[in-house]
Amino acid sequence: MEYRTLPHGGEKISVIGLGMGSIHESAEKEIVRTLDAAIDAGINYLDFVPSKAVAFGPYAKALKNKRDKVMLQVHIGADYSQGEYGWTTDADKSIAEFESRLRLLGTDYADFAFVHCIDENADFDKVMNGKAWEYALRRREDGTVRHLGFSTHNVNIARRFLETGVMDMGMFSLNPMYDFTDESEYGKGSADDRGALYREFVAAGVGISVMKPFAGGQLLDSEASPFKRALTLNQCIQYALDKPGVLTVLPGVRGGRDLDDLLAFFDSTPKERSYAVLGEFAPPEASGACVYCNHCQPCPEGILIGQVNKYYDLTHMGDAMAKEHYLNLERHASECIQCGHCNDRCPFGVDQARRMGQIAEYFGM
Repeated sequence: MEYRTLPHGGEKISVIGLGMGSIHESAEKEIVRTLDAAIDAGINYLDFVPSKAVAFGPYAKALKNKRDKVMLQVHIGADYSQGEYGWTTDADKSIAEFESRLRLLGTDYADFAFVHCIDENADFDKVMNGKAWEYALRRREDGTVRHLGFSTHNVNIARRFLETGVMDMGMFSLNPMYDFTDESEYGKGSADDRGALYREFVAAGVGISVMKPFAGGQLLDSEASPFKRALTLNQCIQYALDKPGVLTVLPGVRGGRDLDDLLAFFDSTPKERSYAVLGEFAPPEASGACVYCNHCQPCPEGILIGQVNKYYDLTHMGDAMAKEHYLNLERHASECIQCGHCNDRCPFGVDQARRMGQIAEYFGM
């Protein structure tokens, strides 16, 4: 397992976590077995929004002796009062349902309390100026909540959450379909704007937990995909992990077979993870923009071109730490010999040789 560090808190979070929306499709024994296997494999980050309340019992059974090994996203605004997943902005119901889920899990705290699924400004204003948010702040003060977070599919709403200055994690829908097309209500925002948002997460010190990495399975099906070509689990996971700010990807699982498919990511080759094919589908406005995918590697001079680009972009966003990270690299943009190797390999048409010159001039090295 690989881990990334939460900026506010320092916890090590597994780069693959679990979404639990479909886990109810398995019988109780299979749910318990799947969660046991996931935790034993080093997965330590779990979202807790199953589609049906029937999953609560086996979920709690699996966590009974392993609660200290995992971090849970528990959402304020998810409603299970009717036995199935629902969504509410009613403060009293949100609070009661949040506390009920903690009891059902047999725990007295949530590692992350997420303001749940806010996609409209009116809902943001209602929740963030009401009792539910006041409750979340109080629970953080008394230790019932370790970290605050939010979930949204909307770029502008994500920015409003970041502006509060108190968030530690944001759950955001992220995949090539949402970044490069207008095919879904979950992919709101242009490719450039969404790319800028990911850098804003980093500048704010807020991590991203990725939902819908496969666009609900559409990207895995050539007929359903807007690109008319199927991507693989490995390609989609790597695509998300390459984005600034991303700490963990949370695919949904139905049972042990799905878990095995996810864990195979760690045995996959760079070629199997490569999503260079997306360069053929990227919209015109995305062409010429580095997406930090590292398909230009290896550089003959040993320059980590994707990281150089990322730190340069983040420095422009005002992230002072990004400049330090750049300066601490073993090889810098000023060592580029303009051989053009990276230009020939870039699937997004970036003139990396020219960009290395710009970056070297900017940092003055």
